[in-house]
Amino acid sequence: MTEPQRKLPMAADLYGELQLSEPDPKRGLFSIVPGLALVGVIALAALWLSEHYGPPVILMGLLIGLALNFVNANEKLLPGLDFASQTLLRCGIVLIGLRITFSQIAGLGITPFISLIVIMAAVILVGVVSAKLFRQDVMFGLLAGGATAICGASAALALWSIIGTRRLDQSQFTIVLLGITLASAFAMSFYPTIAAFLGFTDVQAGFLIGASIHDVAQAIGGGFSYSNDAGEVATIVKLSRVAMLAPILIIVSIVLSRSNVRDAGSQGSGITFRQAIPWFIVGFLILVGVNTFVQIPEPVTSIGSTAAQACLLFAVVAAAVKSNMSGLLAHGWRCFGPIVATTLTAFMLAMLFAVI
Repeated sequence: MTEPQRKLPMAADLYGELQLSEPDPKRGLFSIVPGLALVGVIALAALWLSEHYGPPVILMGLLIGLALNFVNANEKLLPGLDFASQTLLRCGIVLIGLRITFSQIAGLGITPFISLIVIMAAVILVGVVSAKLFRQDVMFGLLAGGATAICGASAALALWSIIGTRRLDQSQFTIVLLGITLASAFAMSFYPTIAAFLGFTDVQAGFLIGASIHDVAQAIGGGFSYSNDAGEVATIVKLSRVAMLAPILIIVSIVLSRSNVRDAGSQGSGITFRQAIPWFIVGFLILVGVNTFVQIPEPVTSIGSTAAQACLLFAVVAAAVKSNMSGLLAHGWRCFGPIVATTLTAFMLAMLFAVI
């Protein structure tokens, strides 16, 4: 580690470390245009493929970005890639708040809500433990478990923005994204069929699908593919999981911040509010609160939801383009072990609570 790197505070992991190069204060606004234009073209291609052939748009963006990752050698593209993977990522997380309200969580009921908390906690724990069993980094397990427990790629992006590249490199993050999107697509295809085979009621099927499928759109789509009533239950259950994004991010931020203070041997410096709760989490909670107590016009909600999806797609594409393919291939088959373990845990526990 070089001397300048040692002088950087460890808390910097929480706020903007998702880049390949050191920040350049001389960069102007137009410096982001080349990289951002590349990301935009890839995102449009992914959207076209998704609409015409059916695969998840996130998966298409991820695969195309990985195929074009050789272009990250061009330094002119890095500012735009950094902007997409940092600023647009955080904006997308904030805008997710327009999808949910606190009343939706309250409407779920105390017993199903407690069941969800148990499932999510167990999935994150299994992610951490299985990472050790498969000889992976603990932070890799935390990322895989958190993404499975909350809302797939969106949660993976949010968690990685807090964990930072010092603790988890770009290739490991990309592996989690790839595994999560594939597992979510598989779950959407087969979980409704399994629920029908077992003779689940609409409520049971909706809870199973909403509590176990990773991605929001796929969980809701899987629910409505079973029945309209199951789709409504799946939507409430899934959005309740999404609402837990902020509390889990805050907990992870505090734990990692305390760990950094302890590792650095800091004496009495404490943890600032900004270190414990990044600004994008505050923005997320504010939008959830506004959406709860204020009747936001449907066009505004629709535009905000579309913007959130676009920001997250851009962030996924940029992360894929910036990935090191040799690093990805070096991890081997074991890197998917935690993703498989957390996916199976979420499914089995959701099925258990659905029949109780």
